[in-house]
Amino acid sequence: MKADIVICGGAVIGSAIAWFLEDLGFDGEIVIVERDPSFANSSTALSASGIRQQFSQAINVQISRFGVDFIKSAPDRWGVDLNLHEQGYLYLANTESGAQVLRQNHAVQVENGADTLLLDPAQLAAQFPHLNVHDLTLGSFGPSGEGWFDNMGLLNGFRQTSDTKRIVDDITGLTLTNNKVQSVQLASGGTLSCGVFINAAGPNAASIAAMAGIELPVEPRKRTNFMFDCANSPPPTVPLMIDPTGVWCRPEGQHFLTGCCPTDDGPVDPDDFTPDHTQFEEIIWPALAARSVNFEAIKASRFWAGHYAYNTLDQNAVTGRHPEISNFFFANGFSGHGLQQAPAVGRAIAELVTAGSYQTLNLSPLGFERILSKTPFEEKCVI
Repeated sequence: MKADIVICGGAVIGSAIAWFLEDLGFDGEIVIVERDPSFANSSTALSASGIRQQFSQAINVQISRFGVDFIKSAPDRWGVDLNLHEQGYLYLANTESGAQVLRQNHAVQVENGADTLLLDPAQLAAQFPHLNVHDLTLGSFGPSGEGWFDNMGLLNGFRQTSDTKRIVDDITGLTLTNNKVQSVQLASGGTLSCGVFINAAGPNAASIAAMAGIELPVEPRKRTNFMFDCANSPPPTVPLMIDPTGVWCRPEGQHFLTGCCPTDDGPVDPDDFTPDHTQFEEIIWPALAARSVNFEAIKASRFWAGHYAYNTLDQNAVTGRHPEISNFFFANGFSGHGLQQAPAVGRAIAELVTAGSYQTLNLSPLGFERILSKTPFEEKCVI
């Protein structure tokens, strides 16, 4: 079997790339190879579904601005409302050094068109009276262009409005000739020759890259999300809050969704989706109870674990063409930001494949060259 473009991974990143290739008029054969069409364990399906403009790197602010515009246009584009809850993100700092980071990030955000505000403790108390602000030094709030949305709605929008062919299979090998990927070996025993190969394999991206002799610093990191109920709930209109402890929390209908970075964060087995129940009692509840009297009496009602495709170099995406293997493209290592970055990255990779260069947003700072030179392009705002 032959394809012009083979995309490894059919979740939101791979599907976005395929959709934008068609949208830009590419009329060749595109084939997505996906392991599980139910996406039950995909990062897309198990994410907290957030989108924000509060990043420390300008390109990430620009990527998210593109993304929120795309999400808002879904009713006109697809006839589907992606239910964007534009309630903002609220970052809190309780040290002067933490406040200085928020100020530095705010300057980058405003320069790139983001609507973010810096709030002192008195302003925080006035706008968010449910919060305990006695220990805080500063807050950063995005009143527009930030919030959460329908994660599977975005994925299904890309999938259902695309004619891309999909194969349910595993990729077990890549054959290279003259520094180009010539063919893809499938677990079923078949071979798929290709003109372009795109790695959109999420947490499994490093194993796919290794088939081409590429060392990619991306690994699966487990995150456990908890749904909880409050005996004395704050208003459901409050933003997604990121406490100085790293615990985050946001409304989810009449409930709340929360999570944190585990204290022993490290790589996990790709098949390990066992929730870490201890995080709720040992890390999350104490932090939330200290931050608000409304969170003193809470009870977890649901929980699940998903994986970040974690870039260990700098927690930033790796995108673009390999500098030596000319038809190998990366869309990897989003470190928890893949869902919100999918529209912009999908567009960018499609432009790079069809036009030979980025046209809408220049994602060159996220290129593989920094991986080769081990030069971090660090994103400081990682939850």
